[in-house]
Amino acid sequence: MSTLLETIQLDSAPNPTVSIIWMHGLGADGNDFVPLVKELDLRGCPAIRFIFPSAGTMPVTINNGYVMRAWYDIRENDLVRREDEGGLRASQAQIEALIAREKARGIPASRIILAGFSQGCAMALQTGLRHAEPLAGLMCLSGYLPLADKTAAERTPASLDTPIFMAHGTADPVVPIARAQQSRDLLAGMGYKVEWHEYMMQHSLCQEEIDAIGAWLKKVLA
Repeated sequence: MSTLLETIQLDSAPNPTVSIIWMHGLGADGNDFVPLVKELDLRGCPAIRFIFPSAGTMPVTINNGYVMRAWYDIRENDLVRREDEGGLRASQAQIEALIAREKARGIPASRIILAGFSQGCAMALQTGLRHAEPLAGLMCLSGYLPLADKTAAERTPASLDTPIFMAHGTADPVVPIARAQQSRDLLAGMGYKVEWHEYMMQHSLCQEEIDAIGAWLKKVLA
């Protein structure tokens, strides 16, 4: 059993009954989205335990082999060819271990949300669609569905009950919006309930999106 990833934990109130495991993007770390918690309107939500893991480091091909925190290698700019299947599956196992820890701490799968930005979004989908039980939700920001051609065969029937929030910038130069729209359409075609948002922005977040995340959390945690 590999050791658990380093994480930062932030509780919105004492005795949390919900856990959100939030994965950062390429080259960032667990600190990346910590400041966002206080910007979310969580009034009316149950107490939430936010968990921000840091990915391990590896050489990243498209960045000239520079070693940085990454959930998996990116070998081509189009994000589709030569996907790092081994890296994706290894990180999936690490996120599954974090889910198992939350369950051991008394939070059922139905009250656990996987969230992520960019590569972290890819990991939320990679893990959440294959999880044996329905999760409370998948929050997918500025990312895409990895191993898309294998998803239909590998997803679990239980995951169909997991609501999915997807948001993307119309001017994203890193993950083109067309890639995210393809992912959305593929998921919808498999029967997933996808709530889609797009914003006039690049590879980032905006206030409108933060408001929409807060509204979605209230809805799925009601």
